[in-house]
Amino acid sequence: MKSPVDGKLWTPRSVEDTKRIYADWATRYDADMDRMAYATPGRVSGALRSVMADRAAPVLDFGCGTGRSGQALAADGFTVIDGTDISPEMLAVAEGKGVYRRLWEGAAGQIGAAPGDYAAIVATGVVSLGAAPPEMLEGLLNALSPGGYLAFSYNDPTLEDASYLAALEKVLADGLAEQLFRVHGPHLSEKVTGSDVIVLRRL
Repeated sequence: MKSPVDGKLWTPRSVEDTKRIYADWATRYDADMDRMAYATPGRVSGALRSVMADRAAPVLDFGCGTGRSGQALAADGFTVIDGTDISPEMLAVAEGKGVYRRLWEGAAGQIGAAPGDYAAIVATGVVSLGAAPPEMLEGLLNALSPGGYLAFSYNDPTLEDASYLAALEKVLADGLAEQLFRVHGPHLSEKVTGSDVIVLRRL
């Protein structure tokens, strides 16, 4: 069976279609990402580490999938990591990684956290074409208290979509956040080769 990466993964779709894709993909996802040298989780975690001194402060892995971002955070010394995802099948795999304090199934468009709950939110590959819409960026920032960090990625197809770039420009222009880090680098070894890793600080 082909992985969704061989199709049109980075295209707009319904929440139901997204959940169906990841339900079918959950047991093969890690093997597929290993094969394609998925670099973004480690890059996002490293970017957060470069600006956030307190590794014991709680971090939310939003759209955690099978837990690859949680593993990267743990490897970088973060010790209190929670995760949420809309796919119960992906969450079942994440639970087996043993890096999360708590995991829960979320609903599309809902973060499940209030300002002050987390010092940082990580959203690796989540606010992107085929996943969460551009306005989720502002929602994630609003779930942080001033001084909190949002670390996320925009892959190459998302960078070509004006609505996602506009969402980033808006939160910066409105004074909701400041940009601390933005670097383009490797994403997958095939199909989509690059992504921007970005860290914002809530103002």
